[in-house]
Amino acid sequence: MKRTSLAAAALAGALILSACSTSTTGEGGGGGDDGTLTVGTTDKVTKLDPAGSYDNGSFFVMTQVFPFLMEYQPGTADVAPGIAESAEYTSDTAYEVKLKEGLTFSNGNELTSSDVKFSFERQKEIADPNGPSSLLGSLDSIDTPDDTTVVFNLNRPTDQTFPQVLAGPAGPIVDEDVFAADAVTEDQEIVDGDAFAGPYRIDSYDFNNLVSYKKNEVYQGSLEPAKSETVNMTYYSDANNMKLDISQNTIDVAYRSLSATDIEDLEGDDAVEVHHGPGGEIRYIVFNFDTMPYGAKTDEADEDKALAVRQAVAGSIDRQGIADQVYKGTYTPLLSHVPEGLAGANHAVADAYLTDDGGADVEGAKKRLEDAGVETPVDLKLQYNPDHYGPSSGDEYALIKQQLEDSGLFTVDLQSTEWVQYAEDRTKDVYPAYQLGWFPDYSDADNYLVPFFYDTEDSASFLGNHFRDEEINEKLVEQVSEEDPEKRAALIEDLQTDLAEQLSTVPLLQGEQIAVSGTDVQGVDNALDPSFQFRLALLGK
Repeated sequence: MKRTSLAAAALAGALILSACSTSTTGEGGGGGDDGTLTVGTTDKVTKLDPAGSYDNGSFFVMTQVFPFLMEYQPGTADVAPGIAESAEYTSDTAYEVKLKEGLTFSNGNELTSSDVKFSFERQKEIADPNGPSSLLGSLDSIDTPDDTTVVFNLNRPTDQTFPQVLAGPAGPIVDEDVFAADAVTEDQEIVDGDAFAGPYRIDSYDFNNLVSYKKNEVYQGSLEPAKSETVNMTYYSDANNMKLDISQNTIDVAYRSLSATDIEDLEGDDAVEVHHGPGGEIRYIVFNFDTMPYGAKTDEADEDKALAVRQAVAGSIDRQGIADQVYKGTYTPLLSHVPEGLAGANHAVADAYLTDDGGADVEGAKKRLEDAGVETPVDLKLQYNPDHYGPSSGDEYALIKQQLEDSGLFTVDLQSTEWVQYAEDRTKDVYPAYQLGWFPDYSDADNYLVPFFYDTEDSASFLGNHFRDEEINEKLVEQVSEEDPEKRAALIEDLQTDLAEQLSTVPLLQGEQIAVSGTDVQGVDNALDPSFQFRLALLGK
């Protein structure tokens, strides 16, 4: 029987966009340490139930309060057992986890292998279109021979990403006595059930206004006990108000998302520190293959014309202009579907659709439309979200509209919707083309590919945009099981070339993590690590 060590199975290529977190330090600010920390954000929560959401704002809360079998180690992209005692491949397709003894939730209920099995099976059973069940495509079944043993039976031999999946959005372990097996459980039921075993528990909950976290005394994961007894998370509808509060030390930390102009201003403010962490966040446009111009369910359905429209959009956008004008260098052009710094990243989209220096190629875009017989200008309905991806989204998409229309190839109907409604609408074919961003679950190229493009009858993609390609599905499965790093990188490059030809999504930008804190707050740089999970337990004064 083959037995692969955890270290080998869990190893993932960390982003090298930033070797370490850095900060711009001022003087002054901050008060005494009373065990309470106040953190501000403009992010929004959609659902607390791990099966019902797959967005950064919701997962932020889950990271603080739910237990994980595997956890990222601070300052690294490496995973290690969390509430697990050990985790390893006992065969090519069996990943065995041994739980620590005496685990409980904060409500006093025991946490056993039965809860683990329940947590993952309900993810696949519910398969919410806004949930992370697409991450579990390699999971066939789960065995629980005793209360502390869980065996995950996989359909992909030695899946190189599965240990990281257990530490990501599909990985929170929930209490089977509180959560429903076949439906998303409402937020207040979860809070009232006190079904938490992470570093914190939720003491009070006012949806997208205020979440009060209390240190969880039953936490038995790999992190040290939370450094702050209480963390109050304040949700802002206006980033300008958050900037004002952090500059006046009314709050201790501002995390996601200040505008690039605000960050530039705060860099020179002696009352605060601006912290820069490793990149990995990306921005892109999604096309709905049914409802986009010439989509499969439109009156003028034509696959070749629809492809030409996607290709023309990709070639007409000046990414560097957006990075410079809107984001002042905190974002850079994204030239393929996998960002720079990850094994296998290439410039497939830029090579196919942009000029040699990475600029827009309007003449090339025009020719693609002409060759496909597309009349111009093309009417394009484009949707964006004004609150979830930061206050600069409006400027970003105003500039995209301008660039597309200045090409003479498009007339753009640009509309916006608040995030909670947006998250529901986008999977219901409401938007023919729309903005999304991605904050990775783990720092591996796979996480920029499988959730978006692996789509089968049994496992729909996160995008739900009606793109399905069996050859790409096969290649996605192949790369995740390839243990030779060079061969796997080559497979990932080949996949990007295929995706660049079809353009289910158009890559735009990639950016870094940024947080602003009072000068008396410690641990922010450790929280801005390559895991992309901002852990409140690491912060203190």
